Formats: sequence, C-alpha cells, structure tokens
Amino acid sequence: MRRGADFEAEWEMERAAFPGRVGLFRNLTPQEQGEVAGLFHEQRVEPDQLLFLEGDPAEYVYLVAEGKVKIVKQAAGGKEIILEVFGPGEVFGGATLLLPWHPASAVVMERGVILRLPRTEYHALLKRYPALAVEVIELLRQRLAEAHQIIRGLAAERVETRMARLLFKLAEKTGTPAADGLRLGVHLTRQDLADMVGCTLETAIRVLSRWQKEALIKTDEGLITILDRGGLQRVLEMAGGG
Repeated sequence: MRRGADFEAEWEMERAAFPGRVGLFRNLTPQEQGEVAGLFHEQRVEPDQLLFLEGDPAEYVYLVAEGKVKIVKQAAGGKEIILEVFGPGEVFGGATLLLPWHPASAVVMERGVILRLPRTEYHALLKRYPALAVEVIELLRQRLAEAHQIIRGLAAERVETRMARLLFKLAEKTGTPAADGLRLGVHLTRQDLADMVGCTLETAIRVLSRWQKEALIKTDEGLITILDRGGLQRVLEMAGGG
C-alpha cells in the first residue's frame, strides 16, 4: 500500500494523463477530457471510509482516480455483501446512472483519490457533450447486461462457472502480473466470494480448494493469484460459459 509522500507524488505524476484513461471520456477530444475532468473535486480517502449509504440521495457522481472502492449491500443481521469493485478510471454511484438515490453503499478499500461532481453539473455536461451522454447510455447497457448475467447464472449455471467468471472479472479490474501468474488486487474472504456468486460458504471452499490442488489458483494472505488462465478458461468453456 502506498503511503505519505510516495502516494502524493505518484498521483501528481498521473493527474495530467488520467482523463485519457477514463472510459466515460473515451469519445471526447483530449481537450474536452481535460475540461470535464477539471470540473471534478478531489477527495483523499482512507481504507474503510464510507462514501455513501444505500438509500442516500445521489448528490454526486463519483470517479475513482487512485485506489479501489467496493459497492456493498447489507443483508439480514447486518452482513455485508460485496456487489462490485471499482478501480481507477471507473465511475460509480446512483447519480452516474441518473438515479435519484444510491441503490447500494460505497466503502473505500485502500488509500486513494476519489473525484466528485455534483449531479446538476453532471446533467449539464451530458447536454453539452452528446458523446458523453452516449457513453452513459452504453454504461447503462453494460450494467443491465451484467445484472442479467448474474440472474441467469444463479438460475442455470454451476457454481464453478460463476466463480471462474468472477475471478476473471476481478482480474481484469484489479489484476497485476506476478512471477507465477495474475494476482487479484483485492482482499476477499471465501465468504465474500460465496456471497458474490450466490453459493454457500462450504461450496465456495470446496471449489477453491479443488482449484488450488489442480494448480489453477493459489491464495496468499487473502489475495488470489490465477496460476493457469487457460485451465480456468476451460472451466467456463466446459459449462458453455465462454
């Protein structure tokens, strides 16, 4: 984890190039990207910091500049279920999707920088830049497709398929190359993974333990490394999931 002056220095070096890495801005010109990004307000955040609660008014659009944020819902008994993890360049929050309230809570996972834009200014930008509005529509389509995939998976797919798809998704969002594979950049317990794919803890442990024995993955201090991407991909293909 980056701390102190090192963290601040790295963000200062990345700030100028950051707008070009934001998916929502990809159809804007470099000048327009800089203008839009300049309207966002920076907020330094720390691990476990709560950004907003489920049901809160969606007053801001949020954009991850540095670090990671998890989107969670509270289950019965106060249990936290992770729905999504967002990293640098990704937008989140109800206002992003033009909702008047946040459908889930957002919690910071690691020290970083969050950019915020009031929803009124966001709406003005969508009117000013049609290309940005088109990207929001595409974002809505992607989120709807992901929700449909989850529902279909819960109804018809084997746990192995859902777990493999989740690991690939997390690897794409947070993975970093390691000497022996691709390491996921987010700490998740087996219970977290079970909740995210909709299975019991016992089933998640059984699947992950088997994959470790087969040298598809390994776990080290709460971090999962994908050792054999081809082998894990075959899990999806065998079940018709890829």
